[in-house]
This record gives sequence, C-alpha cells and structure tokens, in this order.
Amino acid sequence: MQLLQRFLARDRSEGAVLYAAIVARGRDPHWYRKGGVPDTLDGRFDMIASVLAMVLLRLEGDPAGVSLSTALAERFIDDMDGQLREIGIGDLVVGKHIGKMMGMLGGRLGAYRAALAEGALGPALGRNLYRGAEPQPDALAHVEAALTRFREELNGFSAKQLAAGKLPE
Repeated sequence: MQLLQRFLARDRSEGAVLYAAIVARGRDPHWYRKGGVPDTLDGRFDMIASVLAMVLLRLEGDPAGVSLSTALAERFIDDMDGQLREIGIGDLVVGKHIGKMMGMLGGRLGAYRAALAEGALGPALGRNLYRGAEPQPDALAHVEAALTRFREELNGFSAKQLAAGKLPE
C-alpha cells in the first residue's frame, strides 16, 4: 500500500516542458520537407522518437539526468497511450502497442548510440527513421546533419536546462 501511495503522490509534472519541446522539435516541418521523412502517423512517431532518443542519449550517464530520463520515458508512454486511443485502438491491445513502441524507442537508442560512436548516423536513420525505404541522398544528409548537430549541441546543456525545456536551436 505504501508503494502505491508513493507512486500516486509522485510529482508527475517532471519532464513535461522538455517532452513538449521534444515533440515540437520532432514536428518541425524541415524534417518532412527537406528531410523527406514521411509526413504520416508513422513518420511523425519516428521523428519524435529520434529527437527523444538524442535527448535520452545526452542524459545517459549523467547522474543529474536519471530522474529526467525516467520522466521522459513515462511522458512518452502516456503520450503514445493517448494517441493510440485517439485513433481508435481499443483497451485490450493498447498495452501491446505501447510495448512495441517502447521496443522501437529502445532499438533506436541502441542503433543511434552505436552510429554516433562510429560517426555515421545515416545507415541507422535509413533503417529506423525511413523504415528501410531508400531516402533521397540530400534528404538523408539533411536529417543526418541536423540530428548529429542537435546531439552534439545537447552536450552544452545541463540536465537542469533541459528540464526547463531548453533545447539547441
């Protein structure tokens, strides 16, 4: 009972401002116009998940970012739950879809972490953001450069700044 009370009493606002900024960044038209990301439900999910992955990768290993990372994951789950219900997915299968989406986010984290370490995000984007479809080379180059720059610039932001919703321009 005490565990349930602690969970219900927990401040659920942590990460709200940052998550809203991540979603706004993922909806920026340049991803879809210059980057050739499909402007579809799946394409928008993929782009928001990619921006979220870059922020989560920044927070990885930062003791000040642990609770913020957790809050972002919870916000993502809450958001996706609401989106699924809005498009008519029933209660019986929402959990299964959420599990799949979390698996997709986890896969992106691993793929993008490895790709950034190798200095070549493009192939991972082709598999995860474009879902294996062959993007135009200039579109892929645009997204790769923008996400790589975004990830690098995130290093200059503290967990406190991120929690306040500040993201690189």
